Amino acid sequence: MSWPPYVWDQIKNITADELIAALERDGWQLRKGRGSRRIFRKRSRVVAIHYHRRKTFNPKMLQTLLKDIGWDEADLRRLGLVR
Repeated sequence: MSWPPYVWDQIKNITADELIAALERDGWQLRKGRGSRRIFRKRSRVVAIHYHRRKTFNPKMLQTLLKDIGWDEADLRRLGLVR
């Protein structure tokens, strides 16, 4: 999914901590958390977050994560990641 520039400018520097907090607000549950990987699950969906405190994601990695999570612009607004 391609994000409009005004959305991408707000989410491109999201940290792993912010993304994990948003996942938890959206009802995702931590299933495994060992080392630098955190595995989250919501119903039949599973996503692995490579966790490094206060680090941001490579743009391609972030786009892939958002696609796997299944969030759209409305979800990002609801979760407080986009104004």
